Amino acid sequence: MTVKTSTASTYAFVEDLRAEGTTAVLDRVLGDYGCDTLTVAAAYHRARDVTPHGPARVTVRRDGTHFVPPADLFEGLRLVPPVQADAEREPLREARRSTAERGAGLHGWTVFLHNTTLGLAHPDVTQRNCFGDRAAPADLCPAHPDVRAYAVALARSVARLGVDAVVAESLHYGTFGHGYHHERSFVPLGPLEDFLLGLCFCRHCVRHAEAVGVDAGRARSEAARLVGRVMDGTSGADCSGRLPEQLPESITAYVVTRTSTVTSLAATVAEAVADEGSRLFFLDLTGAIKGYADGRPTGGLAVDEAWRTGVDPGAVSAVVPGYSVLAYARSPERIAADVAGYRAALADGCSLRAVLRPGIPDTDSAEHLTTKTKAATGPGGADAVDFYHYGLVPFPVLERITAALKA
Repeated sequence: MTVKTSTASTYAFVEDLRAEGTTAVLDRVLGDYGCDTLTVAAAYHRARDVTPHGPARVTVRRDGTHFVPPADLFEGLRLVPPVQADAEREPLREARRSTAERGAGLHGWTVFLHNTTLGLAHPDVTQRNCFGDRAAPADLCPAHPDVRAYAVALARSVARLGVDAVVAESLHYGTFGHGYHHERSFVPLGPLEDFLLGLCFCRHCVRHAEAVGVDAGRARSEAARLVGRVMDGTSGADCSGRLPEQLPESITAYVVTRTSTVTSLAATVAEAVADEGSRLFFLDLTGAIKGYADGRPTGGLAVDEAWRTGVDPGAVSAVVPGYSVLAYARSPERIAADVAGYRAALADGCSLRAVLRPGIPDTDSAEHLTTKTKAATGPGGADAVDFYHYGLVPFPVLERITAALKA
């Protein structure tokens, strides 16, 4: 398969294509907006979305793939993804045919280790916190052998759909603050406690850490002690930028071991995707961790905080052909700095994409989006830009993309 190089894409859901028709969506994305690629969710997670131009103005989504998992890839595996309604109609293959007819690219957006359905059915494959709780049912642990086998099979499945690239979301550790349905906390958890509650101390993570000489038991007890202070009524501490000095050495060492787990998984998945004739883009969510709510990230650059999910951008970029970052910020200067930071950290030869939101909470106008697009793709910046998300913002907001790509 010939892999098409993309300079701009728009993210979309299969439900968008089904509701409006693939032709209508492509007319807008490839024609009106000027993108050369469509990025479609091949495997997604639970969500409730306001969908302003969909047949349902509020859409409830569930975990699952928009294709029937190939039997040869999942045979004998413990974890098999749930399947979305009408997956047998093969909407991604239809999208592939339609984009190919226009000479356009197609990327398969794939959520890997964030799956509540699988986590509830198999709690032992989820992350285990410092208190021993399986309190993150959506977050599958990247160190667990069954999870790693699942990730490889899922990646191969999407690549086989004929996509030019597999965009890998959540191919790393989850964070405590990512959220869960109807979540409550009347304890003032600070950034430090939030981070520590997201550390996984399952037997696989512990074994990996101990194999390189890290005292995982001490790291766990120290993490429990620090979080326990807040549980007992003591104020929390700060945790921004690089690993904070207030962390005990045992925890710092333990955190470092997580990066090799993520890097090796990314390498294995990228190799599997390449075997199927496609390529992998690793999606780094740090920009969303910092700026999702209001587009006003503070503290250090995103590249310097990727350790929060066990990601070492330099190491990961050495084993994958492409790297995507979420540039969720109002300030063009902040976007330029964040993207340049990643560019400097990434290995030579690794392509870099920046994802922008054309509307709220961080973009006010077509002029604003144009300025941010230039900031993301200027000298020392990204090779391509993506826009998030077709089905989640009104048409007048999407139309800002046209001016941004023409400038």
